[in-house]
Amino acid sequence: MGRMNAEEFRASEKMPLVVVLDDVRSMYNVGSVFRTADAFRVEAIYLCGITAQPPHPEIHKTALGAEDTVAWRHFPTAMDAVKALKEEGYTVFSIEQCEGSTPLQTVSADKASSYAVILGNEVKGVHQDVVNASDGCIEIPQFGTKHSLNVSTAAGMVIWEFAKQMMV
Repeated sequence: MGRMNAEEFRASEKMPLVVVLDDVRSMYNVGSVFRTADAFRVEAIYLCGITAQPPHPEIHKTALGAEDTVAWRHFPTAMDAVKALKEEGYTVFSIEQCEGSTPLQTVSADKASSYAVILGNEVKGVHQDVVNASDGCIEIPQFGTKHSLNVSTAAGMVIWEFAKQMMV
């Protein structure tokens, strides 16, 4: 199928997008985000707070080896990650429903810029101080009775939107 191996992946050009997981509890969600990040050649995943880190069998179960290809770092808190990202010139977005948020379908990504998207805890979302420190919020429009999505589903939708604009 013409897929690259792990060495070729590590050497390949990446989409200038970092995915930050802020206190994500489920290792299956973490693994799923790794797998999606591999599929779209995301630059890195930042695992913050209680978010589990590889190697772990539960992460591997859904990552299927992507935890070995996608670059990742751990930070004590998501605020520590945001500070580091901003120092490196990234535009940082929290994926949250908040006043003045930008609907995902209207996000405009510049191929020459670097971005980070923060996804929060399955129950509490992104910490408020992290939302406040972000350059903005991106909201995924929802039309049913529920007003939240599984974190790995939300990550997939957001990563795909950036990939459409920056890689495809």
